[in-house]
Amino acid sequence: MSAAPQQEKTFYLETFGCQMNAHDSEKVVGTLVSQGYRQVPTVEEAGLVLYNTCSIRDKAEQKVFHRLADYKKFEKQGKRFGVLGCVAQQEGQKIFEKAPYVSLVAGSASYRNLPQMLIQIEAGNRRVTGLDDRETDECFETEFTARTNPHRGYITIIEGCDKFCSYCVVPFTRGKERSRTSNSVLAEARQMADLGYTEIQLLGQNVNSYKDSAGKSSDRKTFAELLAAVGEIPGIRRVRFTTSHPRDFGKDIIDAIDSVPALCDHVHLPVQSGSTRVLDAMQRLYSREQYLERISWMKAAQREISITSDVIVGFPGETEDDFQKTLSLLDEVEYDAVFAFKYSPRPNTPSIKMDDAIPDEEKSRRLAALLEKQREIQKRRNRKHLGQTVEVMVEGKNEARGQWMGRTSQNKTLNFVAREGRSFESGSYVPVRVTTAFPNSLVGEMVEDAVPAYAVSTGEAR
Repeated sequence: MSAAPQQEKTFYLETFGCQMNAHDSEKVVGTLVSQGYRQVPTVEEAGLVLYNTCSIRDKAEQKVFHRLADYKKFEKQGKRFGVLGCVAQQEGQKIFEKAPYVSLVAGSASYRNLPQMLIQIEAGNRRVTGLDDRETDECFETEFTARTNPHRGYITIIEGCDKFCSYCVVPFTRGKERSRTSNSVLAEARQMADLGYTEIQLLGQNVNSYKDSAGKSSDRKTFAELLAAVGEIPGIRRVRFTTSHPRDFGKDIIDAIDSVPALCDHVHLPVQSGSTRVLDAMQRLYSREQYLERISWMKAAQREISITSDVIVGFPGETEDDFQKTLSLLDEVEYDAVFAFKYSPRPNTPSIKMDDAIPDEEKSRRLAALLEKQREIQKRRNRKHLGQTVEVMVEGKNEARGQWMGRTSQNKTLNFVAREGRSFESGSYVPVRVTTAFPNSLVGEMVEDAVPAYAVSTGEAR
């Protein structure tokens, strides 16, 4: 009598949050596939349903529990559910109480232990956890990573955060700062280059807080040195990094961008507020003046650097004068993009106990005013590109519009047309002349045999 065929192991994974979470999901997918699982596109097809979560903002957290509630009906079909990432680390065992049909709760630091956790789930264990490894130096590295983009890849160089901003839950969900050795980062970058990757993004909650954990001091690299070394790897055409903290942002980073053409001329430097008084309450560890000093370094660079930022409006105690200081900062810096959010209290953070909470309608008014001002700045900034020829990395095609879609080294979306019959593979690099500017994107046309403007200015035609 032949044995019954083994049931196929399938999983569905939904990701909430930032690039760190997106890369964490690549690690989860790689690990699951290595354990014999197959990824499927819908919950209905999956035996294991996973949500990789973010807890930076309240809505993202609520979204996860709403999604779990929506799919409770599938429990009777034998599906297992798991909550991963920051909400898992933040809520821990409480998730089992809120959603008893969840079988797995695992923080990002425990993903290297997923094979053992999967064995427990497959054995019928209804409460499997991975929540205790945030202090382990190697915890953010996994043996297998399934990269979702064949041309652009992420490398985590530092995990955790030691800053303890008064509004932020990350130190409680990601743990203390732990950096990889520069040798391991460079080895991974070289491997990616050998596989055909041309763009690499270095990741960390505070990526420029990186401290090389190599044994010998002579082998250690600063963040700027590591950045430059990645940019000098043959085959790598673009290197990005996110997210930077102003306290640890040194002029040597700008010097590296000026000296290594592969380093993208874009810096994301979150400010959060233009008021030193509010920055102190946020425990951001710098003043408005110190932040503007870093902006001056970028504006004095040989290359024109695109600067983007994050802003929180409605922090407890933020007065109208404080808010006006933030608006004036936007005028002074002239960001190329700003990601702005209304303050929301997070568990375990000092700001949750602060007085002078701002009414939600006032937060909404301030957010709308800020976004309108920034929209006008972006219109003005993007018009400066008219007539320029820039290099675009092709990401796909909008068939309805007949336009190719891509991104510049300054991380700006540029949609373009090419002569009839021309076709481009995703990951191609194409010279495009900008013909139209919108607040959030550029439009252009391919220029045959042109040298991109950035290559002329740096003396590097690649």
